Amino acid sequence: MSTVKYTNDHEWLKIEGDTAWVGITTYARHALGDLVYLDLPEVGRKVVKGDDFAVVESVKAASEIYTPVSGEIVEVNDNLQNNLDDLKEDINTGWIVKVKMDNEAEAADLMDKSAYDSFVEGLE
Repeated sequence: MSTVKYTNDHEWLKIEGDTAWVGITTYARHALGDLVYLDLPEVGRKVVKGDDFAVVESVKAASEIYTPVSGEIVEVNDNLQNNLDDLKEDINTGWIVKVKMDNEAEAADLMDKSAYDSFVEGLE
């Protein structure tokens, strides 16, 4: 069974065991507009909660993507390099990296879907 959490920086985190799949939310994708480039990290890179690990560029701006948990990047979704539209798809195809978490408790303070939806409503 998996759990999905959200950050106030508009990343989502799908947790399966000690692995977290990380992507950007629909709100972030709409705010960015048409995507033109995604700079992906290397597999094996160690990340600390709050670090930026990738950059997505749109016709409007470049935006860092931050890791919601600490750990090691164990997989990168290379399919995104040639098909940025996949970022707009569901969690199963739109993930950016998978992180083997050092401390699963770091995800405990992240928002669930209803809390994130309320957060986004407050921004509009």
